[in-house]
Amino acid sequence: MDKSLPLNLVRVTEAAAIKSFYYLGQGDKIAADQAAVDGMHLMFQDINVNGKVVIGEGEMDEAP
Repeated sequence: MDKSLPLNLVRVTEAAAIKSFYYLGQGDKIAADQAAVDGMHLMFQDINVNGKVVIGEGEMDEAP
């Protein structure tokens, strides 16, 4: 395993939080979810990993 992978995954999480922060308190969960997904997608493009992203939210709503 690449030793930089854990730190890169932290950066992915940070990007999601930063992108969705704008929507905090706005009442637009869908836009916040989409912003988080967009932030994660951008960061994953820079990581050399072959895998599948699995989220824990499941089928609760229409999350992107």
